[in-house]
Amino acid sequence: MYIVLFVILGMCLASFYHVLAVRTSNNKSIIKPSSHCDYCKKKLKWYELIPVFSYIIQGGMCNYCHKKLPVSYLLSEILLGFMFGFGYYLYGISYELFAFLIIVSLTTIIIISDFKYLVILDYPLFISTIIILILKYCYFGFTPTLKAVVSGAILVIFMLIIKLIGDRVYKKESLGWGDVKLALFMGCVLGIKLGFVALIIGSFVALPYAIYYVSKKEEKEIPYGPFLISAVLVVFVFMDQLANIINNLFIIE
Repeated sequence: MYIVLFVILGMCLASFYHVLAVRTSNNKSIIKPSSHCDYCKKKLKWYELIPVFSYIIQGGMCNYCHKKLPVSYLLSEILLGFMFGFGYYLYGISYELFAFLIIVSLTTIIIISDFKYLVILDYPLFISTIIILILKYCYFGFTPTLKAVVSGAILVIFMLIIKLIGDRVYKKESLGWGDVKLALFMGCVLGIKLGFVALIIGSFVALPYAIYYVSKKEEKEIPYGPFLISAVLVVFVFMDQLANIINNLFIIE
């Protein structure tokens, strides 16, 4: 029963996250105008806003102008619904569940905003970081929360140094400020050791994508945020196993 409820919640939030990512990236209000077709601008009725089912019933097109709607709408709703249900299945009601849902939500927003508009939005990032810190304080107390803040600050400083060196070497912006700010969230969620692990994983996963664009010789910035935040999600799910590996390798308590 709870898994079904979390699946439904994830499907509903997927639609909201898409609107938030697209409109905020374009400096538009997420409230006005109300939900409408991106092509004909016709206001949508309530039964046209039901996650997954409305898309299927409408045949993947607008009821008014009959334009094909991006299948990414359907896939994001299904995927986020699955992830929310999977999170409850893994963790039950716990700090880990709430942190997992925040990471998954932020991953959805960053993937949309960074891939489409090459921007990592400040508000979702900082709100997510604050909620994580509040959760840590409520569940674990002051000291672990302070350690999380320090870990985030260290990762930010590290990313800032990388950016400054890269900017000087390449004579242009080598790393976006959004990626630097994202490091704060990574440190607060994962801690310093696993935060660096996520940075390494994200960089390796992003490498084939970067090579592809270099080979195509396209004058285009490469979004790094989706790879970093996806790495955060993977590291969080396998946090205990990775922490044991690190401790065994470096004998760190």
